Amino acid sequence: MIVILKHNAQQEQIERLKAFLTNLGLRIDESRGDHSTILGLVGDTTRVDADLISSLEAVEAVRRIQEPYKKANRKFHPEDTVVDCGGVPVGGGTFQIIAGPCSVESEEQIVAVARAVKAAGATLLRGGAFKPRTSPYAFQGLHGDGLRLLKLAKQETGLPIVTEIMDASHLDLFADVDVIQVGARNMQNFELLKVLGRTDKPILLKRGLANTIQEWLMSAEYIMAGGNERVILCERGIRTYETATRNTLDLSSVPVLREKTHLPILIDPSHATGVARLVKPMAMAATACGADGLMIEVHNNPKHALCDGAQSLTPDEFADVVRRVRIIREVAK
Repeated sequence: MIVILKHNAQQEQIERLKAFLTNLGLRIDESRGDHSTILGLVGDTTRVDADLISSLEAVEAVRRIQEPYKKANRKFHPEDTVVDCGGVPVGGGTFQIIAGPCSVESEEQIVAVARAVKAAGATLLRGGAFKPRTSPYAFQGLHGDGLRLLKLAKQETGLPIVTEIMDASHLDLFADVDVIQVGARNMQNFELLKVLGRTDKPILLKRGLANTIQEWLMSAEYIMAGGNERVILCERGIRTYETATRNTLDLSSVPVLREKTHLPILIDPSHATGVARLVKPMAMAATACGADGLMIEVHNNPKHALCDGAQSLTPDEFADVVRRVRIIREVAK
């Protein structure tokens, strides 16, 4: 349930209303926008007399919310959320590009790629230290050494770093990470999400391989219910019967999510397509449909990459994508 307050409501009236609702055992999430203030009520709202609340002088309207997610719901929080990622704002009309290799392989590799993507226009650096792989014999990442090398790349370039966590027991290693990524395979690892909900770091939550938008938002709700409301959604494609691409990039999720949630929305065309030559057109399409940014894999030598070289762009290819994306952004304005 949400209570929409009148624009001219007195603070004393608001405080009395909040005290009354709190005494009913409800938790109140207050959202103040430019034109209205909304009280989101979480708990057993069946005890609330909506007609009584509506009759109060300070109240504009009372509405019941049917969706099971509350904190992630735009009805609770009409204004777009902007997440501070190491000094880089994500959401709320900004457009950020996260770029870097699928996995950190060496100091020379990650620093070279970081410098190249920054020069091209990337605003955050991605790189995998822990890599979830289908095969147990595939390269699994450098783990702690990979995180150390990412930190070196950040020192060289100033780019905030984004990297994936695989297990809650690794959290202490992520002290210097600016944005913690939850990958598609862990989207419904609810125990991990609960732990991340108790942190104060931004969480980039990727959509699961075959999950609905509501399931995705419920995973975001797990994190937010724990107290961490700094959540960014990332569409990375879903598994369908189509085999021409690695996954099927669901760009319709962007306008759908715009209606349903206030959280920032990024698109990862690299994992969605799995084919480097398809990344550019999908990045352009993602920009045109209103995404808040992109996440793109870039490697200085894709043919010899230890992980996902087939979907990685070279630094020059990435620079061309950034140039075209900027043109689309200008046209969209």
